[in-house]
Amino acid sequence: MAEPNAPHPKVDVKKALPDYRAPHGTFEVVELPERHYLMVDGVGDPNTAPEYTAALEALYPVAYKVKFASKQQLGRDYVVPPLEGLWWADDMETFTGSRDATQWRWTMMILVPEWVDAALVAGAIAAVDAGDPPAKLAEVRFAPLAEGRCVQTLHLGPYSDEGSVLARMHHEFIPAQGLRMTGRHHEIYLSDPRRTAPEKLRTILRQPVSDA
Repeated sequence: MAEPNAPHPKVDVKKALPDYRAPHGTFEVVELPERHYLMVDGVGDPNTAPEYTAALEALYPVAYKVKFASKQQLGRDYVVPPLEGLWWADDMETFTGSRDATQWRWTMMILVPEWVDAALVAGAIAAVDAGDPPAKLAEVRFAPLAEGRCVQTLHLGPYSDEGSVLARMHHEFIPAQGLRMTGRHHEIYLSDPRRTAPEKLRTILRQPVSDA
């Protein structure tokens, strides 16, 4: 039995939560609880838009300040979770057909553990602001995401190859289950593209749904 005042073990959220697991080569329907995230919005091709780079430059310093504050103030340490993104466009065929990334709108996100509250996040943002604040720091927000029922799969390979998988998800699997798309397309980047070959990238592709 653990001692009453024993420190909490360090948590790897990616391993601890079922949210970060999905099957490869098939689709599944899952029910997801509400989670809280650090979020920044933007628009444009993530490969070329300066706004996308600026969003990540704002998100990560806050995410690490939250992690350190959690460890120091609450005695609870954790591994900063992987980057996630919500993606949408006026014409969703830009994801499954033309893949015209200049038309994409996005919210880039990093999950915050359930024991972290808004006050701790506000303190972390203030700490980043007190140093050399990134350009989009004022746009970082702490907000809930409640997706509920979703269809998801694990994509292995380059991001540029996602289109055919999403086409099958959107136009074949979801209608065949008597479902319709509701919320925004959600991606979870389990691999670091700076250290992983494109053909080995692991990305969860998720789409909120409801009864048709």
